[in-house]
Amino acid sequence: MAKSKDNANNLASLAQRLGISFHNVGLLTTALTHRSYSAEHGAESNERLEFLGDSVLDLLIAEALYLAYPEADEGVLSTSKAALVNEKALEQVALRWDIGALAIMSHGEESAGGRRRRAMLADTVEAIIGAYYLDAGLDACREFVLREIPVTTADTHGEAWHDYKTELQEYCQSRYHETPAYLPVREEGPSHMRTFVVATIFRGAHCGEGSGKSKKEAEQAAAKVALGVLSEPGFVGL
Repeated sequence: MAKSKDNANNLASLAQRLGISFHNVGLLTTALTHRSYSAEHGAESNERLEFLGDSVLDLLIAEALYLAYPEADEGVLSTSKAALVNEKALEQVALRWDIGALAIMSHGEESAGGRRRRAMLADTVEAIIGAYYLDAGLDACREFVLREIPVTTADTHGEAWHDYKTELQEYCQSRYHETPAYLPVREEGPSHMRTFVVATIFRGAHCGEGSGKSKKEAEQAAAKVALGVLSEPGFVGL
């Protein structure tokens, strides 16, 4: 009886820590249940919820990146999503949630260091997301996921994608009350491997060129060059 009460308290504490509540608390219990415990006790493991949560997480992060970064092409969006939902990133989420202490597993798995395994931690995060999706629906799950895994934070997203066009526009508007323009210069390579070259123009001056596999990528590269040029005191367009 005491153990059941402890488990209930742990579930309530976890839900409170995550800022969510479950109508069906059994889903959260299942999300925390490792296959090693399932094999010994016949309880359902979290593997099915992990499968579902993985897809839900991919969808919500992909959607958020698509909306937050309209200038990013498919390659950049894919790289950014991978950085946010890979095993290492989800391990950090699990550590923040203290999943290692709450996971339900066999004594053998625990003795072998199972509570510290990166794969277990990441899988359990996905299972919890799958459980909450089933319990509360997509909109509530979206709010929860993006609160816990924000796509615009510099520490998780900055290396994968930097929006130089927005940075350049904000710089020009705040300093000079004008905005830059982008001029296509040329296209290179065969049609199936086209490279685009774009120049940044500001106050009639050529501020540098950038290239990329798409026009948007080339504009980002050109904006990055222009930021360096505009910071030089002797810029001729001023």
